[in-house]
Amino acid sequence: MSEKIYFNTSSKFSFKRSLVNMSTRLHHRLAPRHAENTARKLLLTPVRTKPKNAVPAGMVKGKVESKEGTLITYSLGSGPVWVLTHGWSGTASQYFPLMEHIASRGYTALAYDHPGHGESGGVYGHIPAFVGGLEAILDSVDDVAGLVGHSMGTASAIECHHQKLVDKPLLLIAPVLDYLDNLFGSVARSGYSMRLFHAVVEEVQESYRYPIQSIDPYSKLNLRRSPTIIVHDEADKFTKFSVSQRAAQEMENVSLVATQGQGHGRVMKCEQVLASFDKLIDKS
Repeated sequence: MSEKIYFNTSSKFSFKRSLVNMSTRLHHRLAPRHAENTARKLLLTPVRTKPKNAVPAGMVKGKVESKEGTLITYSLGSGPVWVLTHGWSGTASQYFPLMEHIASRGYTALAYDHPGHGESGGVYGHIPAFVGGLEAILDSVDDVAGLVGHSMGTASAIECHHQKLVDKPLLLIAPVLDYLDNLFGSVARSGYSMRLFHAVVEEVQESYRYPIQSIDPYSKLNLRRSPTIIVHDEADKFTKFSVSQRAAQEMENVSLVATQGQGHGRVMKCEQVLASFDKLIDKS
């Protein structure tokens, strides 16, 4: 259900959306605790999607323990490590084609399922959990060469302050650089009670001591000095191409590769992504 909320891009009037708004507001008014428990399950539970691509030969499956539960990892190749972090309701399997390319260039490609995603443990998904999971993955490896992120995985990667990511190149695919606007806008368009949504947000930020207003991938990307390449489809329905375009215009170390007809998901294994990875390692 959460996928229908976060990936809803329609701004047209909808009777169903109006009904959702009325029913969730009434639920919260009449039974606030039950409504908040229901909202937590609905808004923070990602869809555990099935693998998207065939497992490459030589893939090594492993485990990393984190505060959010056991994370399942997928490693291919040898040499310095490129970490790959997927987005909301995604899986590491979306990266398998890119991982084969990374391994062929003399690196180790290390992807993993976020907490509450794929085969990893945990139930809920949100930025604090994504950041915590990424930190556990980074703690588990020695020589980090760079990071590839997709969608919400880009926001959590930029938010992560782990020492092993300092000055490392980034390949950001369909990034969510305007995270808060994207999140609140998606929930508002769904018709879901914003008061109820704020109650869930408040609980998460208090539990993790992670103020949601501090999440600002765009500004934090601007502070990075390492080379960053963004690959973004011009017609992406879920994350704004215009924001990536503005970042490339305003930030000295950020460049943009625009694609057409790749959408939000297919873009992860397009030729422009492979070529952008090659360009980053040449710069390094």
